[in-house]
Amino acid sequence: MKHKLSLLLTLLCLEIHAQTYQDGDSTFNLPVIHTIHFTFTQPNYWDSLLYYYPFDQPMAGTVSIDGLVMDSVGVQLKGNSSFNSIPGVKKSIKISFDEYRNQKYDGLKTINLNNGFKDPTFLREKLMLDFLRKQGAPAPRCSYADVYINGTHWGFYMLVEQVNKTFLNDVLGNKDGNLFKGDPHGDLKWKGSSTQLLYETDYELKTNETINDWSDLIHLIDYLNNTPAFTFYDSLETVLNTDLFLRYWACSNIFVNLDSYLGSGHNYYIYHNTVTNRFDWISWDVNEAFGNFQMGMNLSQLKNLDVLYLNMPATSRPLINGMIQNNTYKTAYLDLVYQYLQQDFSPWVFYPVIDSLANVIRPFVYADPNKQFTNANFDFNLDHDMGNIPGLKDFVSARRNNLGVQLVNLGYNALAVNEIAGITADFNVYPNPAGEIIFIDNNSISGSPPVFMELNDALGRSVISKTLLPSGTTSMNLPALPGGVYFCLISNRNGILKRERLIIQ
Repeated sequence: MKHKLSLLLTLLCLEIHAQTYQDGDSTFNLPVIHTIHFTFTQPNYWDSLLYYYPFDQPMAGTVSIDGLVMDSVGVQLKGNSSFNSIPGVKKSIKISFDEYRNQKYDGLKTINLNNGFKDPTFLREKLMLDFLRKQGAPAPRCSYADVYINGTHWGFYMLVEQVNKTFLNDVLGNKDGNLFKGDPHGDLKWKGSSTQLLYETDYELKTNETINDWSDLIHLIDYLNNTPAFTFYDSLETVLNTDLFLRYWACSNIFVNLDSYLGSGHNYYIYHNTVTNRFDWISWDVNEAFGNFQMGMNLSQLKNLDVLYLNMPATSRPLINGMIQNNTYKTAYLDLVYQYLQQDFSPWVFYPVIDSLANVIRPFVYADPNKQFTNANFDFNLDHDMGNIPGLKDFVSARRNNLGVQLVNLGYNALAVNEIAGITADFNVYPNPAGEIIFIDNNSISGSPPVFMELNDALGRSVISKTLLPSGTTSMNLPALPGGVYFCLISNRNGILKRERLIIQ
């Protein structure tokens, strides 16, 4: 059954301000760490799972999720580095509920259990996926689960949404177009148009496999590589939702997520949206974010990665290369980096999230009998570098500071600090703890820029926002928010003026 946790578990709730239910909301949005039991009748079930792995073939089993039992589901081991580089039995797992029967769990056909490969903190994947989604970049949701197989405690896992037709319909509004996965070598380089066989070794078609028409992908790649510079912007806008890619690119650089199109050239999906007739970019497999995929660099080089980093040779990443060469795209990208650093990627936003999440998952991490790292590693890496694995807080601070310097050198203003220097402002938020309403006293000096109040959950996700009165007291009604830890973020166009912890009962 579900583990009932303290009020801090509300920080596992995602998008609690959503008004309509979507498939998977009970799986990913409720404040629980799920308990998953697999049962196999085969006496040598583990040998069978290992045998089927290279064939990408599931095996029938029974799964119980928080006490709900489902028979005849498909279970298979998954992953590449996360499979081959971790000794022992804690492999990542994919569950296909509809493999043998017409059934779903919480509206979902498939979910993934990721094993925490290379991450002592168990937080990298969740933190970056949540950040991407907050910035409007399509990405799967992530929660947590404690896993058992045939009664044996197997370990603590990230529970990650599958990018499939359900995801496409819920996130992008339609599901009938071609969905391609940029694996294993999805660098978007031009190989000619004589046959789609030229591309089938570098990408995977995940929908409409029977029709098997790759002409739209080839058309996109043609435009990326063969359009003259003076028409590049107009041409690219007709085939790609560039706004979504720019958001992905900005986040990938900030987080130094190099096992991606930015670095290794894979781990993404692109979907041919049937409404816009353009491709939408979808993030995938960000477990080595926070500089944990080194590509031959040391920790200093990773934390100081160029904001305009481009894998060499430049032609090996034609999409980023073309955008850097185009002033409109380059400026839009840099503006996004500056915006994310100014608003969300900072110690005063991330540190409380890291601490709160760590407090919730710590007992489960400690109890994991098959994890890759020790309990001491978990605690230490939250703050500090551990060998060649960047510490989460060390990384956030160093990365933000370095990117801030780079942006100043490119003509941007210095990034705001937690309290804006040179602004006389006085705010009082009460009552705390709060019930159904809070009040904010604004005693700023007259003539100050407009001031905004945003209430964030412990993951930094906005749940309410309101413009404050120029002076005096503003009231803010609190909808039926789960009780727990929230943060009042008060800011104006110059940056953050005050950040205060608020308990809602």
